[in-house]
Amino acid sequence: MDIFEFAMEKEQMAEQYYRKLSEDAPNKGLACIFNLLADEEHGHREVVAKMKEGVPADVADTVLLTNAKSVFARMREKGENIDFGTGQIALYKKAQAIESQSRDFYEEKAEQAEDERQKEIFKILAGEEKKHYFLLDNIIEFVSRPQSWLENAEFHHLEHY
Repeated sequence: MDIFEFAMEKEQMAEQYYRKLSEDAPNKGLACIFNLLADEEHGHREVVAKMKEGVPADVADTVLLTNAKSVFARMREKGENIDFGTGQIALYKKAQAIESQSRDFYEEKAEQAEDERQKEIFKILAGEEKKHYFLLDNIIEFVSRPQSWLENAEFHHLEHY
């Protein structure tokens, strides 16, 4: 299997995992965020498929963190009573592990790529996976203590990227 097929398979698996997390999410807001993550993984797969075919590909500038911030703001505005089981955290940590592995994979492939455009795209994809990891970190923090996390009106949690 070549690196492009391997990357597309990893992206498809990540997309499917996020779709499943969305289906099982204990909250509509989190379901929305997991669908956003799934959509991003789908987009990454399309970029890699274009690279494999030799078609010029670009990674669109993502608004994932901005959209996630909006979802959290709506959750706060609704004043939802949020109570998550601790079992959710293990699922989200698994997603973090997937993102970490993807980031490492793309960083490695960027180092190995001889084509400058491919190298650039792999670096961008690694950065996107890093953002996903960061968002999951915030979701884990949120699930661990939802009320205090939502009470922060500035959502400084998502400002780092």
